Amino acid sequence: MTRDASEKGDLKLDTMNPGDVKTMYYDSEEQSLSDGPPESRLKRQLENRHIAMISIGGVIGTGLFLGTATSLQNGGPIGLLLGYSVVGSVCYAVMISLGEMIAYLPLPGGHIKLAERFVDPAFSFVLGWNYWYNWTFGMPGELSAAAVLINFWNNSVNDAVWITICAVVVITINMFGAGVYGECEFIFASIKVITITALIILGIILDLGGGPNHDRLGFRYWKHPGPFVQYDNVPGAKGQFLGFFAVLTQAAFSFIGTEIVAIAAAEAKNPRRNLPKAIRRVYVRILLFYIGGVTIIGLLVPSNNPDLNLAQANAAKSPFVIAIKTAGIKGLPHVINAALLTSAWSAASSELYTSSRALYGLAVTGSAPRIFARTNRMGLPYVSILFCALFWTLAYMGINGGSGKVFGWLSNMTSIAGLMTWFGICVTYLRFYKGFKLQGFDRKTLPYASVLQPYAAWYGAVACAIICFFSGWSVFLKDEWDSATFVTKYLPLMLFPVLYIAWKIKTGAPIVKPEDMDFVTGLKETEAECYEEPPPKNWVEKFWAWLLAHPLAPVQM
Repeated sequence: MTRDASEKGDLKLDTMNPGDVKTMYYDSEEQSLSDGPPESRLKRQLENRHIAMISIGGVIGTGLFLGTATSLQNGGPIGLLLGYSVVGSVCYAVMISLGEMIAYLPLPGGHIKLAERFVDPAFSFVLGWNYWYNWTFGMPGELSAAAVLINFWNNSVNDAVWITICAVVVITINMFGAGVYGECEFIFASIKVITITALIILGIILDLGGGPNHDRLGFRYWKHPGPFVQYDNVPGAKGQFLGFFAVLTQAAFSFIGTEIVAIAAAEAKNPRRNLPKAIRRVYVRILLFYIGGVTIIGLLVPSNNPDLNLAQANAAKSPFVIAIKTAGIKGLPHVINAALLTSAWSAASSELYTSSRALYGLAVTGSAPRIFARTNRMGLPYVSILFCALFWTLAYMGINGGSGKVFGWLSNMTSIAGLMTWFGICVTYLRFYKGFKLQGFDRKTLPYASVLQPYAAWYGAVACAIICFFSGWSVFLKDEWDSATFVTKYLPLMLFPVLYIAWKIKTGAPIVKPEDMDFVTGLKETEAECYEEPPPKNWVEKFWAWLLAHPLAPVQM
């Protein structure tokens, strides 16, 4: 197969021989695309509004609503804000890197498949299994968090009961297919978006003294107990820096999952238009929900509040619930806690969806047993879903030790694995950028491109590596060794190079040269699915159109 670029950089197929590329199975009527045979095809069932809400609120969950308790306790209000700001900037760099590739080639398996094309099969293998590991262990973490939230009302019932009920709901949603998952996520994500927006507004009112107790807080807790926390009583600026750095891993747990739009790409309708829109909404999530949310938390709750300790099952509560309860608003903490519980369900549902599609993508590329690529007539990868669902039983580890403690362990594991995924996405993009430029293609022809590249990708890759490497530093402090913390923070990091080398030795496949990278296969099918979106019909659709045209959105070249 030859690939030529016209004077404008347009992609063009001149000739194609049957043996040059793998057969692409495509059914325009069913809107399905896969690298596998007909019995292993996904179907495009996710509409624009599904992708929109999945990208904005699909994985807003216990990391923000519950995990921030540990971050505030470790870093103080300023350490919390700085930590989330740093990780938020890394998240943005990763997403604009991923967005450029996935909007151009929305392949099954997302960035896992892209890594095979633009880096090498071994890198795709390790990235895929790391991603599967990330989301498979994320689901029991969210179920543990759900049990913690339910304990706000009743801690006399064994956590196993709540965990089982929540797991049944999550598995049922996923077994009905991507369309039902998309509808449920649209509802759940809408609740989360409304909840966090309302909490930020309420937090401003409470901070200014508008609550029942009329206590004007202002920046009181920034002065006492202080803007930073002396981590482990280490004195001076060193202790404050360590407190800030302790926030980074937990903040990553909150942000990890933004890349779910890449996995959903294979089941998204009109991907060339809807995926760039989803990428542009990332700044809303980062600025409004996360940065705005943690700022309010730091104003309303002191970092030395004992209820922030998630290791104590009888004290574990969301900082938002703590603030509302302290302000003396009766009844509302129960409403907010219920909304936060739906967020745990939603995040767990997203994690099962993502892990099953990651496993499906591995099977399609030959990096996992072929049985995991099997789908039913509705395009549901039911074998992958059922296998990934088995791991929810890990949430039962918290029955004796406390669900809050287990939530901490699992959030550590998923944070590091997620950061390694981000690292892999940035490396893949840098290879994509080099090959695209070397083969004479013009980035202006891409459906989505950012003027910050390739510098954003370099920043994302380096930052992820640094955060992962130093994530478990606290265990090396004097008398602070903790085996559980060491294993959960460094196991994913150690597995990454080990799996890469092992698969490299097994397959012997070379790194793909920039001049040999395939930017064409599957392109015609993707372009065939492109169509003009109808104009806005009501004020809600007009609002979305305005939001996407906002000057803060990344520049489309």
